[in-house]
Amino acid sequence: MDGSDASAVIGRFQDGLRSIGRLGLLAAIGRSGGGLGQIADLVDSYVDTPQMEESLRRFRALPEGRRMLEERYPPLKPDIPQLAQCPSGSLGRGYARLIESLHYDPEFFRPRELLSDGHWLTQRIATTHDIHHVVSGFGTSPVGENGVLAITATQIGFPAYVALVAASGLSRFRFHPQDSAAMARAIAHGTSIGFSAACFAAVRWEEGWDLPVEEWRQRLGIHQPADQEDYGLKLREV
Repeated sequence: MDGSDASAVIGRFQDGLRSIGRLGLLAAIGRSGGGLGQIADLVDSYVDTPQMEESLRRFRALPEGRRMLEERYPPLKPDIPQLAQCPSGSLGRGYARLIESLHYDPEFFRPRELLSDGHWLTQRIATTHDIHHVVSGFGTSPVGENGVLAITATQIGFPAYVALVAASGLSRFRFHPQDSAAMARAIAHGTSIGFSAACFAAVRWEEGWDLPVEEWRQRLGIHQPADQEDYGLKLREV
């Protein structure tokens, strides 16, 4: 076996170990209901992979996606108290209400050095994920989570979200068959939005906090948000 053959074998072995590690993370996420740390670990495990390269290719094919990558558009750093003062019905107000209702620390995002395009895209999607809930109307139950993940999985094939949606559908079918229809419906709903709406990952949300959520939906082409579904987001504006 020459050096190139040995390197190929080692590479396949390392890929196998990473795959086993991801399966372990998916199993742990299923058992815990989706701990933030475990999900972040899974997301990070795909940063330097062929799957991420394909996701980046699809993202770069979008003019706004390419521009955001080239300028390294800054990561989201929300001021929750300030956003809570945005007008009723606005994106900023809805986002602040969601973060407060989940009792999240505003600094809960895992910091990542933006060493590559893959790191940038990973951080952008991770930090704006809860904005996607507000705009699409999916709730934060496991079923709602998979509906909103299906949007970005469909739009750019973001690797961890593709894996989570696929694993969640199978897990629900195997272990909670009574809930599998709701999970399938939510994933199908998110997939439909993903195909018909503008790409969420390529949106500069920070430049429109005061805009009504309904206006954002019109701009993005979200014609059937999930608010009124049993897996929808239930936030009461005050």
